[in-house]
Amino acid sequence: MKTVTLIGKPGCHLCDVARDVVVRVCAETGASWEERDINQDQELYRKYWEQIPVVLVDGAQHDFWRVDPQRLRKAIEG
Repeated sequence: MKTVTLIGKPGCHLCDVARDVVVRVCAETGASWEERDINQDQELYRKYWEQIPVVLVDGAQHDFWRVDPQRLRKAIEG
């Protein structure tokens, strides 16, 4: 089973949209997901500040800014 990680911050409109996509695609595929607040982790902040929201699949960067549901589904399923 794949794990999807959404890296974002509170009050970020793009993060809210990305969360909706991640939640929906993970529910459809059975993947698990987690959310990390970039403000609570110095390393995440350093690596991804200019790209949030960032989506990782099993720890590897998959997408940033806008999350395409079909592309995410393909990454999870295959």
